Amino acid sequence: MRLPQHPEKKARIEIIPMIDTVFFLLVFFMIASLAMTAQNGLPVKLPKAASGEREARASITITITEAQALYVDKQPVTLGTLGPLLESKLKENPRSYVVINADKQVRHGQVIAVMDEAKKYAAHMAIATEPIGDLSAEALRLRESAKAEDAR
Repeated sequence: MRLPQHPEKKARIEIIPMIDTVFFLLVFFMIASLAMTAQNGLPVKLPKAASGEREARASITITITEAQALYVDKQPVTLGTLGPLLESKLKENPRSYVVINADKQVRHGQVIAVMDEAKKYAAHMAIATEPIGDLSAEALRLRESAKAEDAR
């Protein structure tokens, strides 16, 4: 008796489930990397600015809350102890930036006092702001007129 022979099937790699898996891994690692960003300051209501830039260097964050409390990298300090703490942190990493993360309700004088204290130790400084989403028509008009005056 003769048994019917079935043609041998070739192995196939299904690509659609593999694409789904790779896409899932991509999304997972994107979300995981966003969660791993370091935020040294405390949450405060930052003022808005259209000209803000991101700085990738290491930073020392000085937070001034609405209640005028000072923090360095989430550690409470006073204006008197701010200087020595900044000095030791800048000795560890002299290329660090001092980022002043002040609530928008903080008095200008308080921010200037903190900036003066940081300047005593030759610190490079930046002021944290929130970006403005879209520039208003008035802001765009002012920017264009400033460019026109610079061109003259």
